[in-house]
Amino acid sequence: MRIPLLATGLAAVSALLLTGCFAAAGDDTSGSGAGRGDRIRLAMLQPPRSGLSPLSDDAFKLSRWSTAETLINLDEEGDAQPALATDWERTSDNTWEFTVRDGVTFHDGSELTAEVAAHALTRATKASPKPRILDGVELTAKADGDKVVVTTADTDPLVPQRLSSPQLSVLARSAYGKNGKVNPVGHGSGAYKLMKVNGTTTATLDRYDGYWGDKAKAAGIDVSFVPDGAARAAAIRSGEAHIAEAVPVSQASLLDEKTITEVPMPRTNTLYLNTEAGPFEDAGLRAAAREAIDAEELVKGVYENRADLAEGLLGPALPWAAEGRAALKNRTKGDDPDGSSITLATFSDRAELPEVASVVQQQLEDAGFKVKQVVREYAHIEEDALAGKFDAFILSRATVLDSGDPAAYMQSDFTCEGSFNLAQLCDKNVDKAVRKATAAAAGDARRSAILEAEAAVLRTDAAIPMLHERVIQGDAPSVLGSAKDPRERLLITSDTRLK
Repeated sequence: MRIPLLATGLAAVSALLLTGCFAAAGDDTSGSGAGRGDRIRLAMLQPPRSGLSPLSDDAFKLSRWSTAETLINLDEEGDAQPALATDWERTSDNTWEFTVRDGVTFHDGSELTAEVAAHALTRATKASPKPRILDGVELTAKADGDKVVVTTADTDPLVPQRLSSPQLSVLARSAYGKNGKVNPVGHGSGAYKLMKVNGTTTATLDRYDGYWGDKAKAAGIDVSFVPDGAARAAAIRSGEAHIAEAVPVSQASLLDEKTITEVPMPRTNTLYLNTEAGPFEDAGLRAAAREAIDAEELVKGVYENRADLAEGLLGPALPWAAEGRAALKNRTKGDDPDGSSITLATFSDRAELPEVASVVQQQLEDAGFKVKQVVREYAHIEEDALAGKFDAFILSRATVLDSGDPAAYMQSDFTCEGSFNLAQLCDKNVDKAVRKATAAAAGDARRSAILEAEAAVLRTDAAIPMLHERVIQGDAPSVLGSAKDPRERLLITSDTRLK
């Protein structure tokens, strides 16, 4: 919806846009007869890209709404905790057994069993494309009484953490249709039942009174997908939204400090360079791009000091990374760009990224590159980016999103077979280092191997980490108990409510 108001300010336009997104106060859109007085109105950053399929990145929306659940949860340290599985044990190098929780029902009234859980995991292994969490992993699941037996082709010490990924959520068997289709509406097991999805505009959830855990304190959630960051911030100011995720840095100063929370994120703003084709196939030109980037200018100018300078791919949200990281020596020296023409792309859904792209463009041009810039909404640029159609791509990337472990991110983004390899990187030293990291047991040895893999990636200059973001969440004064989760898995929980 676009309203041509030439004489009004951006904030006013944003407020009008958002008013059109939300139902009027007091309306009942839930289908349950519950009024809106104790319903939570939520403004989210990105609309669904895959019909809210749990096998895609949309799974994190289902998780943040407490409608879909996994066998395992992670605590703040990244250690595995019970969820739909009550306990587990490793019975051999490659085999794990997970005991399924008794008394769980799905939103369609069916019961959770080991067979249902095994079916959900099996469908994930057969999806095309596979969920990122299964990159490089051959996994089978079968039921044995009340247990799900998970077997991997290779030794995998992080199977429990892997099963915590929202992309491996367990839905009712009836959710899984033909041709890989998965319908989450009415098929989760969480505290809220997904009632309706209106394309890429809104979604409606109601409290599920049959929930196995603590019952939700709010009657439901009314979600609006609002890619415009100024509109999300305006929704908090105007009261149109109770919670707004990812408030842009530029809008934070316009909000009451009591309504915003700043959380260090395991999220890195990175410049990916296409190593397979174009100018950046040349290592010397990749090094020249690295030498041209002044990240401090981005932190101060674009992020208003609400971000941290990047020393590597992994940021201050993982303190052990900074403590154990060694300085890289003997790096490739940059060649003269000599007017090399490149296409630099990013997406507009995160409000800061187009401005980051403009600053980076200027820095690269000052170094001698000729730069063409492309900016689109993420849904309209991801396919081209993954296909290597740009020479450089700026991405805000969560580094422990899936398993709570950075090795999965490195596997996905930087190995020959990685499904999210924007840099088109295929380097034997990187693959070797990532394999070592993924095979290492949890603990200090694994952390050390992860830092070795990080160093191997950085030596290629396929990815230039610029800064580590902090998420800014907007909560109206009436909101109690919303989650502030660095991993972006939780937002509205059973305890989230209105005063």
